[in-house]
Amino acid sequence: MTEDSLVNQRIWHRYTAADGTWRSHDDTVSWARPSSSDLAVLRRGLGRPAGTVLEMFPFYTCPVDDLAARRGEVSAEQEAEHSALALYGLHQQGQDQPMHREQLSLGRSMLVLRRHERTSGEAIDSRFQQIFSAGSTGALQQRLRGLIVQLRDIRQPLDYTRLTADLCEWRDSDSRAGVRRRWGLDYYDWTQDSRYHAPTE
Repeated sequence: MTEDSLVNQRIWHRYTAADGTWRSHDDTVSWARPSSSDLAVLRRGLGRPAGTVLEMFPFYTCPVDDLAARRGEVSAEQEAEHSALALYGLHQQGQDQPMHREQLSLGRSMLVLRRHERTSGEAIDSRFQQIFSAGSTGALQQRLRGLIVQLRDIRQPLDYTRLTADLCEWRDSDSRAGVRRRWGLDYYDWTQDSRYHAPTE
């Protein structure tokens, strides 16, 4: 199985169509949206290391690093996927629309949050700075948790495939700089138009 096909097995892809809507319930698709019990399982991973929540194993898609596993360790890819799955479980909780949408980076979604009438621009700037300056994946994951709750409150989606890749790169200080640049450019609206907005009530 190719890397792309493994990525496409992730829970957010199984339920979300390319246009950001739920997949149709027809002869080829046997699901409509993730169950509340599946999302609850994913949320059990919040604040816990990858591979320590047995119920989450069916949701993992990235290959196991055998050498790391023998040492009781997980790869950067496994750690990133675990964190993204847990955050997705938190984000999708109680939502009637998909909270995964392709090409909505963290920076872009935070910009939508900043512009929302319910939020303070200064407060979101401060939160973005906290996330931007996180020095470890652990600190980043902890700070993302509060942000995801805010995005959920305004029903703003996020690209979880992109977030998984960003979390993986964050583990390396050199690639982390690239992630920060992308987030900064998107947050300050320098690379894309402003077509993404929070859903109206």
